[in-house]
Amino acid sequence: MLDLGPIEKFTARPLTRAIAGTARVVVTYVDGEFGVLSGICNHAGGPLADGHLDGEYIVCPWHNWKYHCRTGLGEPGFEEDSVPRYDVKVEGGHLFVSPRPVTKRGHGVHPPHPLARKIERAKGPIRVVGISTTNMDVNNPRFSTSDELLRVAIEHAGTLGAEAQTIPLARLKFRACEGYYSKSAHACTWPCSITQMDPEDQLDRVYEAIVHWADVILVATPIRWGNASGLYYKMVERMNCVQNQVTIANRVLLRNKVASFIITGGQDNVQAVAGQMLGFFAEVGCLFPQFPYIAHSRGWSAEDMERNVEVVMHSQELREGARALVNRAVDMAQLLLDHEGAPHAMERGGRKAHHLVLEELGEAVSQAGAD
Repeated sequence: MLDLGPIEKFTARPLTRAIAGTARVVVTYVDGEFGVLSGICNHAGGPLADGHLDGEYIVCPWHNWKYHCRTGLGEPGFEEDSVPRYDVKVEGGHLFVSPRPVTKRGHGVHPPHPLARKIERAKGPIRVVGISTTNMDVNNPRFSTSDELLRVAIEHAGTLGAEAQTIPLARLKFRACEGYYSKSAHACTWPCSITQMDPEDQLDRVYEAIVHWADVILVATPIRWGNASGLYYKMVERMNCVQNQVTIANRVLLRNKVASFIITGGQDNVQAVAGQMLGFFAEVGCLFPQFPYIAHSRGWSAEDMERNVEVVMHSQELREGARALVNRAVDMAQLLLDHEGAPHAMERGGRKAHHLVLEELGEAVSQAGAD
């Protein structure tokens, strides 16, 4: 048996981290009884000693998986998801554990999340997703200047032969980012931890569109207090899991994706809003066409919203701008796809041509000698 030390080290709190030989373990002290389990959660390797108790179950601090504090079995219904358990003995005021666990780690059957599938672009035309970040009462909608230009843009994409869809964030029910990355870089997973745990969270529709479906991502936002809308920030904070895959796993989820933006509002600060959007979508791996956004603003001293709405409602210039933006984005997406499918290594190009000349010269010299 291995001596973990005086029992007083483990009675002050219900969960205490320790080392058994070379293994990280969690010592539990619940209702006057000790238990020792592996300190590593089955799901994503979270540190169980940093969790908390829910009755007799340890709750992992990363994604809330639960294990019985003495048996190591998963919570009711998930008993097969177990962590190894060690034998425990108290002797001479010290806590002793077996040098090796007496049970094995168990893994229940968990089908992979649909978003976790391999990213492969299906054959077909260019695909454009428009994402509306305007918040409103969807049962009593109002006219939205950014939504109107997005509508024009998506409609025009169809005339170019592209497949197109619009996702209004206001119609989706999804939770705000809950800071899993702040717990540990590896606690932020792909698919998003919230998406994996909460089947009612509807941001999976955005993930599906931008990661697996779209070639062009067209985001429309109003200007709110000099910034993009609150719904926009709620979305991109949840999209942090896409960027974090690059950081922690060198895994780029977005390839050959083109992003463009529509920005309108009663207040100014267009460049700052565009700058944030460009910066974020660059970080997740998107590329941009020349002149990647269109914008409209009445400015700080002209917050006459009725006039602002009327201007956009009747502006053919803004509509033409939206169509031209889609033209640029679709053209660039097509160039990227053409490049992806092109034979990048040419049979007679570059150094191969040089080698070919040498081979012909060698044959000529050999033939001359034979003659």
